[in-house]
Amino acid sequence: MELAALGTAIGQIFTPYTFLMLFVGTSLGIVVGAIPGMTGAMLIALTLPITFYMDPFNAIILLISMYVGAISGGLITATLLRMPGTPAAVMTTFDGYPMARAGKPGRALGLGITASFVGGLVSWVALLTITKPLSIIATRFGPFEYFTLIMMAMVLIASVSEGSLVKGIAAGFFGMLISMPGVDPASGMPRLTFDYYLLNGGLKLLPVLIGVFAVSQIINDAMDMGRVTERISMTSKGILMSLKDLRLQAVNLIRSSVIGTGVGILPGIGASIGSVIAYTVAKNTSKTPEKFGTGSEEGIVASEAANNATVGGALIPLIAMGIPGSVIDAILIGALMIHSIQPGPTLFLTNADIVWGMVAACLLANILMYILMTSSVKYIAGLMYMPRSFVLPVVMVFCVIGSFALNNTMFDVWVMLGFGVIGFLLERAKYPLGPFVIGFVLAPLAEEKLRSGLMMTAGDPSPILTRPLPALFTLAAIALLVWPLYSDWRKKRRAANAAEPEG
Repeated sequence: MELAALGTAIGQIFTPYTFLMLFVGTSLGIVVGAIPGMTGAMLIALTLPITFYMDPFNAIILLISMYVGAISGGLITATLLRMPGTPAAVMTTFDGYPMARAGKPGRALGLGITASFVGGLVSWVALLTITKPLSIIATRFGPFEYFTLIMMAMVLIASVSEGSLVKGIAAGFFGMLISMPGVDPASGMPRLTFDYYLLNGGLKLLPVLIGVFAVSQIINDAMDMGRVTERISMTSKGILMSLKDLRLQAVNLIRSSVIGTGVGILPGIGASIGSVIAYTVAKNTSKTPEKFGTGSEEGIVASEAANNATVGGALIPLIAMGIPGSVIDAILIGALMIHSIQPGPTLFLTNADIVWGMVAACLLANILMYILMTSSVKYIAGLMYMPRSFVLPVVMVFCVIGSFALNNTMFDVWVMLGFGVIGFLLERAKYPLGPFVIGFVLAPLAEEKLRSGLMMTAGDPSPILTRPLPALFTLAAIALLVWPLYSDWRKKRRAANAAEPEG
């Protein structure tokens, strides 16, 4: 049954228009990933307005292929400029750039591209086999189970974000607060609108996303316009890995792909953490750990296999439970909701064609990514040196058009610009954007589930602690909060003890 549905979805993708969407999405993702300062989240947020009038199947194919392409494209700048095109490629800079500087840019890129492809395939197998059973389990969740799961996801996101735990939690709560203005779903009365009628409908997802990801990045890049980048002469020699290379790297490839997939499944952690863990494990298990950071092939393979594997992994909780596995998945949830599709355990029943389209797109986009990058990476690399003074105004125009097209009102444009400044200031103050965006997306769902649960129990919240799963999720959230604080306290205590003079 599943294979027949998957085959139908693949056949549908190979119709001319839908395949064009797959090709355009993958190509644009690679290109945007290869341009410093532009990210997959920015690209997908800017593309959302275009999908308003598209068939939902074609829209989701376009966005999934952009997701795959952008994560892969980041390795080009990481390798040739020592500037990760996406945050997921940070670990690739440690070994990709030294190898490129040593006269082997083709070899470095070839290792990264093949590792990305293998990581994508491994995570796709998990997406195909795990998602439906997990969705069946999730259909048994009640409102309290969902509420505590969302709260656990929020704490998990905050605890693994860059910077301090307190700042991660603060950013998440700020995102939740921003989602509150509008009409109260229980009473039907306006709340936090300050008698401003345009706020009665709340702050829309699209202008907030475009502002936080695109406009804030434009402001940041505009302040760093004069930066000069060193050019590395690009050759395609060594771009294709041999069977011997694959055999030597087989354990590293599979291990890093499995790590990336597992990390991707955990809500909100994302590709950056996956690549860090896989890189660390590869270094600790390597016979030559001293080579890491100087151009190690194992380091490039571990980083790229893991960060691409998180794509398929992160789609699993999105489809099965409606919980985003990464920031881009939070935007994808917004895209589905624009088309009146509610992600979660009933998605297999209500929109099975969309689910299998997402699964098929994840596979085909990875294959297409490998073909495009191995055949044209030399030309894509030239895009890295495009002057920002040309790129940034064009992106800004698309930001304004995309926000205005939502409701044909300037209010949404002002919201976009305002959140552009807010996003810029949050990043400057080292507040992570991930918890903010996911808090904004998940807060309405958490509120809905909590209110439903309280209505069922006549206002009694005790099932949060008395039912097995809500209690488990609540305890996990508390542990995730306490453990980083305890670890910091132990480190400070050890440092203090080490600093004390011997009596």
